[in-house]
Amino acid sequence: MDGVLLPAVGRIVTPDGIVNGTLIVDGDRFEGVLEREGEPTGWVLPGFVDVHCHGGGGFSLANGDPESARGAAAFHASRGTTTLVASLVSSTHGFLLDATRALKPLVADGTLAGVHYEGPYISAAKCGAHRVEVLRDPDLSELTELIEAGSGAVKMVTIAPELNGALEAIEFLDQRGVVPAIGHTNASYEQTAAGIDAGAQAATHLFNAMRAFNHREPGPIPALLDDERIFSEIVADPVHLHPGTMRFAFDTSLPAWTLLVSDAMDAAGLDDGRYMLGRHAVEVADGVATVAGTDIIAGSTITLLDAFRNTVRLAGQSVEAASQMASATPAELLGLGDVGAIETGKYADAVVLDDDLNLVSVMRRGAWLQV
Repeated sequence: MDGVLLPAVGRIVTPDGIVNGTLIVDGDRFEGVLEREGEPTGWVLPGFVDVHCHGGGGFSLANGDPESARGAAAFHASRGTTTLVASLVSSTHGFLLDATRALKPLVADGTLAGVHYEGPYISAAKCGAHRVEVLRDPDLSELTELIEAGSGAVKMVTIAPELNGALEAIEFLDQRGVVPAIGHTNASYEQTAAGIDAGAQAATHLFNAMRAFNHREPGPIPALLDDERIFSEIVADPVHLHPGTMRFAFDTSLPAWTLLVSDAMDAAGLDDGRYMLGRHAVEVADGVATVAGTDIIAGSTITLLDAFRNTVRLAGQSVEAASQMASATPAELLGLGDVGAIETGKYADAVVLDDDLNLVSVMRRGAWLQV
């Protein structure tokens, strides 16, 4: 046993509630929580789990370069995201295959938790920052080759359920243990419901890049929010969603079915300027990333820590609820049993914040990181 790791008494968020005390770690795992008397200072949360991220700190996760991916993972870990999935944007099959093979060793060594294909099987009408010329209908032979190349690394695929072959692809992914997510879609309510019935388990950044709600033609949003089989991603920044929309989503979907994602690109944590997202040039001005020369949002410049704070400060959620949406719920979606909670036997991943939710320190796999 490595012993007590926090000199002061903190409010530790555990699956059983808040415990005033300190952490005990054995190697890279939690040994337990030691309750202590005294006035608690700050918060101790489970390490954040980001299942939708394209990069950060000047490093890309979307370009398929292993060293760049390691840089992005280190940047986000220093901001509290101790578990990270690499999200690739729509591209050719050859590129996705090469990128999957290149990133697979990082999944094997624990640097990444997996790979997410955000496209290319998405709607051209709701493609956002994805390049239209590489979009296509789902192809089971392509998916088979990608999944086999990943050897377990492929965790999630975003699909528009209205495309030809989409329902078969969703069913196929579900049977292969890969999470089918509905997103970048112009689907009707009925087409969305059919996708859920086929096995879809998640909504990729709910509200964003999908048909808007109309009281006579409701589209995908109410179908996704209303179904307990669906976990809903929320990009909790005021660029992607009005705080009232965030609050509505959290109060409707509830923390057990809602997960915070950063959707961050390379510019997260850096100054305004010009960057790349996949093959798109991106301009960042006042922290807002758009495809160069347009007003099309191109990912975000936030971290999951920013999303957590926005959830509390802008959307009025409790620290415990925001913590669940940033850690336990995304871990559950992807079946990551070793992370997402401060619990005996899980990886010792923790985020320490002060009373104002400022970052104090980060522990990953039992080791303190420089922040």
